[in-house]
Amino acid sequence: MGGPADVPETDRQPLLIGVTDGEGSHPDSTRWTPMELVRQRACERARGLTALGSGVSLRLLRLPDGQVAQREAELVQKLSSLLRPDDLVVTTWRLDGHPDHEACGRACAVLAQRMGFRLLEMPVWMWHWASPGDPRVPWHRLMQLPLPEAVRQRKQAALQAHRSQIEPDDERPSVLPPTATERVLRPSEFFFREDTA
Repeated sequence: MGGPADVPETDRQPLLIGVTDGEGSHPDSTRWTPMELVRQRACERARGLTALGSGVSLRLLRLPDGQVAQREAELVQKLSSLLRPDDLVVTTWRLDGHPDHEACGRACAVLAQRMGFRLLEMPVWMWHWASPGDPRVPWHRLMQLPLPEAVRQRKQAALQAHRSQIEPDDERPSVLPPTATERVLRPSEFFFREDTA
């Protein structure tokens, strides 16, 4: 497992690319329609970015939530106009277990090969289905990045801004279960680095 020295430096201002608006997260909800979710997520995203206080630029691609794999070629095309060869790109892991996450990971991997930028992939849902030593997971590529306490506090504030994902939807549980939010608030981030072996 790698550490902070494995994270390449970059001097470019951070760019957050929102691939979907999350409108498909609450199917059959009596509280949220897809359009209400789009508006709610926009407010939550703005509050979350303010809490992070990092001067992040934001680009929204507005691909349909839950259908990114069907629009993967379009995603590759859109990302290719936003990314540069000297970038460090962080995306979701291409084997994460969520179709949109996997499509984003694959698209970025294709572009990393084509453009030459450095790529880190973050597991999100993997933590729900994998146990230590799971042979489906390339543990040798996983690196750990410890977070300073101030960063962890900003992350917690940003997470709290996303009420539609952490609060129950009437009788339904929250989209993000408590175990997921606990993982978000760990003292370290984990990424799969490119396989150099």
